[in-house]
Amino acid sequence: MDNEKMIHAIERYERSWLLFALVMIVVFLVFIGYTLTGFAFYVPSAAERIDPTKVRAEGSLFANPRVEKTGDNVYTAYVLAQAFTFLPGEIRVPKGARVVFLVTSPDVQHGFYIRGTNVNVQVIPGEVGKVEHTFNEPGEYLVICNEYCGLGHQDMIGKVIVEDN
Repeated sequence: MDNEKMIHAIERYERSWLLFALVMIVVFLVFIGYTLTGFAFYVPSAAERIDPTKVRAEGSLFANPRVEKTGDNVYTAYVLAQAFTFLPGEIRVPKGARVVFLVTSPDVQHGFYIRGTNVNVQVIPGEVGKVEHTFNEPGEYLVICNEYCGLGHQDMIGKVIVEDN
């Protein structure tokens, strides 16, 4: 009889832990959903594929890395992440501007992370990463490479300067 009582006690104990685990899974899924919708996090998409050996060639979108106005308070930044530098190294936009970043690399894998925002792109040679962000606060935002890319990785920085109108 004692064995039977012990087995039932263990079963109750196991059931309570299983219930706790299921509740925690549901809570985590709710938090993830809230974070994705409440904080506008999204996964950057690959806009197109490009031959990495021809990224800098004349006629390519990235032959002349630049920022250009493409709409009413909309700017497109063509960013080239290459061996220890971002081109352009400084991106200037007005406060409230929506910026579309198109980023690629001709050499190795890099990262494109703008501190203080949700912009974080894994830059893969042969792919053009596309991500958008609206800069509502003026200031200087540091751009860093967050994927190890070689011996000069620590020097690979840039900045986005948001100017007050």
